[in-house]
Amino acid sequence: MAETLFTYPLLCGAAFLGGAVNAIAGGGTLLTFPSLLAVLSPVQANATSTLALFPGSLSSGWGYREELAHTKRELALLWPPSLLGGIIGAFAVTRFPERIFESLVPWLILTATVLMLLQRPLARYIQTHPHEKPTRKTAATIIFFQFLVGIYGGYFGAGIGILMLSSLSFMGIPDIHRQNGLKAILASTMNGITAVIFLFEGVIVWKYAIAMAVTSILGGYAGARMAKRMQPAHVRMIVIAIGFGVAGYSFWRRFSQ
Repeated sequence: MAETLFTYPLLCGAAFLGGAVNAIAGGGTLLTFPSLLAVLSPVQANATSTLALFPGSLSSGWGYREELAHTKRELALLWPPSLLGGIIGAFAVTRFPERIFESLVPWLILTATVLMLLQRPLARYIQTHPHEKPTRKTAATIIFFQFLVGIYGGYFGAGIGILMLSSLSFMGIPDIHRQNGLKAILASTMNGITAVIFLFEGVIVWKYAIAMAVTSILGGYAGARMAKRMQPAHVRMIVIAIGFGVAGYSFWRRFSQ
């Protein structure tokens, strides 16, 4: 679509809110991706959104560096499938016909929104049902699941943190903060390799990506400052409502044509 006077304020505002939401409750992609669809094709919107939010996920991983010192074994096991899955997912976006990705957009947004809805009960389950160190069979299952998460992360990405927490709880990591730190690094791996592939494939719209990356960093900082004064559950419910609304609109556009 044509660029208007309101394009940059809309995109930068969405990126700022996306960075803040990621810092507080997660789900920032549900704000940045739909806003980019107003001016870009689905593949370009996905690639630009990934790059715009990548600095925030990277800084989140740095914030958990102390906790990560206790998860070196788990990181060594799960980093390779995250990287490989991210590569496959990113190439699936860029090498297959765009109409395939476009037809999946409503379902991807709906999936990410449902994952957001499940985040809180999942977190409660993890905290109240600690798991022992996994057997070899369990560890192999988790590694394969992480590979699938990596593919989804490279292909779209919204909700990968929730998917990873569901499996990391079975790795015998007792501390939710260590799980969050490991999740942040693995997510950064997927997003980082995806951004590199999108860069070389030429599907990133840089004039939007740079402006949104700057404002998402500012939003992430503001969100971290506000996190102590805001209820993450309230923020999450707002994002969920937006996600269902965007999904409904996407389905309507898709099937009304």
